[in-house]
Amino acid sequence: MTFADLGLSDELLKAVGESGYTDPTPIQASAIPSVLMMKDIIGIAQTGTGKTASFVLPMIDILAHGRSRARMPRSLILEPTRELAAQVAENFEKYGKYHKLSMALLIGGVSMGDQMAALEKGVDVLIATPGRLMDLFGRGKIMLNGCSLLVIDEADRMLDMGFIPDIEEICTKLPKQRQTLLFSATMPPPIKKLADKFLDNPKMIEVARPATANVNITQWLVPVSNAKKRDRLRDLLRGEEVRTAIIFCNRKTTVRDLNKALQRDGYRSSEIHGDMEQSQRIAELDRFKNGDVNILVASDVAARGLDIKGVSHVFNYDAPWHPDDYVHRIGRTGRAGASGVAYTFATPDDAENITNIEKLTGLKIDRLAPARPDSTESSVAIEAEPPAAPAERRGRGRRKAPDKAAPVAIAADATPERADAPVREHAERPARAAKAPARDRPEPPRRRTAQQDDDAADDGWNGPMPAFLSARIV
Repeated sequence: MTFADLGLSDELLKAVGESGYTDPTPIQASAIPSVLMMKDIIGIAQTGTGKTASFVLPMIDILAHGRSRARMPRSLILEPTRELAAQVAENFEKYGKYHKLSMALLIGGVSMGDQMAALEKGVDVLIATPGRLMDLFGRGKIMLNGCSLLVIDEADRMLDMGFIPDIEEICTKLPKQRQTLLFSATMPPPIKKLADKFLDNPKMIEVARPATANVNITQWLVPVSNAKKRDRLRDLLRGEEVRTAIIFCNRKTTVRDLNKALQRDGYRSSEIHGDMEQSQRIAELDRFKNGDVNILVASDVAARGLDIKGVSHVFNYDAPWHPDDYVHRIGRTGRAGASGVAYTFATPDDAENITNIEKLTGLKIDRLAPARPDSTESSVAIEAEPPAAPAERRGRGRRKAPDKAAPVAIAADATPERADAPVREHAERPARAAKAPARDRPEPPRRRTAQQDDDAADDGWNGPMPAFLSARIV
């Protein structure tokens, strides 16, 4: 099947072809014809499956007929963070270049005057984060009664960030006779309840089992002590054919320290984390995309939504505190049908985190053999089990690691379970019982008010905007 088989216009097919794509991904092949038929959609798809184009492409053709009116957007796309909203805007720029459609971003960190000016002229596509949209709606600067198409993207992330009450309120302001598309990587009960309430006889499209990692990603668990993490990372970087890699850390301080250590060792590395201005983050991401650096050390600010082609490896230098973050972190590789490798370092303190990840994904991650025959890393205990008495621990043998060449296979009939137990936050070094700084610990989801912008979602956007993020009226 090609894009030409999906019923898209010639202008759109030309733009898609110029972008280098010929064959749709499974989510695109399933969703695009249904969207063009004006059906409500629930799309369950993992990151990296081409989900964004599955609603952007048909929206462009649908909106090609009709005209916008002042302060009344014809369609609305809700995104949980500014960075995700910016990427959707970039997709509209790329695929809609042969259509005379107007588009505006409604996000914090951008001049509200410019956004209001664009809305006054009328826009076909409004891409917004819930915080800024509720702010302008409360001021009477925007009307939603002319919006005939709503997209709720990354619904499970919306839930994590406490945006569901705002989304419910936004839905009540839209016309009842509308088309609604909801996309999510997982379908927890609150999201199902939202879909049941606001979607009309939706078509369910599921291209991957919920809460699973991409089957194109070979996953390894690396038993290691805290003291040997950097040495183990260097061994893997030297021994693997690492073209481009993202290394995830739980704390911003670890990101900074590890990047400096890698640079001292001669690696072409860079860093992004929440303490950086947005303009700095964009600049470092551009260096990574352009190949000026091939290793990016990152905090979870980069774990979701970033679409960077050709990432060959992901390293979880710190095992993620929350199991969902594991799926999204390793999803930076193995994208668009390519293969990738993900390594997760696991210390004895990470036992519960690893157990929760394996419950969520429904598979046991293969353990990697030690780098050197005389290494003691293979004896590091990473199983969640009652502590053994000292004598018993001394009597244990080494854990046998699987053949490194064996790929990880996810059984099609495996049933994932979401761990109900909370994931513990551990100190970075077992020898120190000190807790992580408060600003680096993940906060629980909380209800956001209509007036509250989404600054906390991505640690602020204070830098200049790239050209494609500016509101565009054609």
